[in-house]
Amino acid sequence: MKEPAGKGSENMLQQLLQQVKNRVAMPIISSVSDRTINVPQDLLYRCPRCGGVILMDDFVHNNRVCGECGYHSRLSAPERLALTADPDSFIEYDAGMTSCNPLDFKGYPKKIEQLQKATGLRDAIVTGECTIKGQPCVIGIMDSRFMMASMGSVVGEKIARAFERAAERRLPVVLFAASGGARMQEGIISLMQMAKTAGAVSRYSAAGLLYITVLTDPTTGGVTASFASLGDIILAEPKVLIGFAGRRVIEATIKEELPEDFQTAEFLLEHGFIDMIVGRHEMRRTLGHLIQMHTREGVSGLGE
Repeated sequence: MKEPAGKGSENMLQQLLQQVKNRVAMPIISSVSDRTINVPQDLLYRCPRCGGVILMDDFVHNNRVCGECGYHSRLSAPERLALTADPDSFIEYDAGMTSCNPLDFKGYPKKIEQLQKATGLRDAIVTGECTIKGQPCVIGIMDSRFMMASMGSVVGEKIARAFERAAERRLPVVLFAASGGARMQEGIISLMQMAKTAGAVSRYSAAGLLYITVLTDPTTGGVTASFASLGDIILAEPKVLIGFAGRRVIEATIKEELPEDFQTAEFLLEHGFIDMIVGRHEMRRTLGHLIQMHTREGVSGLGE
């Protein structure tokens, strides 16, 4: 008996998924029940860590976390904001700020324009204020889609302004770091952002206010060496890459082989560089609780 086309297509897709999971050779499927199947390219997601394969819809529904090994895939700034901030609570800062070309670097303005169209962002970070579990704060989220969230003049300026506004309003700061480091197209101006952001954090901390950093994949280079490592509380997602120079550069310099888990969140936690590893599903609740505990209103409420 011939199966209905719809049911046959569904069964064939299930077989396709199972074959990919088992990593076996897949036959070319030309038709099912006399009807051609076009399998969308984004139907399946293969985890880069464990190699497991799941339906893309299930992966996205699970906040882009692999259900097999817990791998935390990278998120865009809008996705991160939606998972973190209370609905309709976000007010953006400096939304129109964009990079110029201070060194007349060839092709840089065109690259910026292309990325702005592709990502919908003006640069590699989004800043503003919101509430997290009802707790008001200033938030910054770096987006690796925009030149690997490299830190140029706009990123440094937006971060510095965010800390200045947070100090004026006596608000805690939550900053999600994800970066490949300094932006080479801006040369020394990019490197100067390390001092600018560190200075802004220092002035903010002198006012006795709370700064929480969340290190996501990857956090490296000048970002790690400046504001990302200066939080009062430093959190990280599981197994993310955190470091300054790359593994090969370090091994070539010290002439030693590094541990396999070197520059992972777990390695840094063990050696005291971060305070806690928090999974994505628990991040919003954890941040809200930490802010509540470290504010006067929160301490008062906890004591009642």
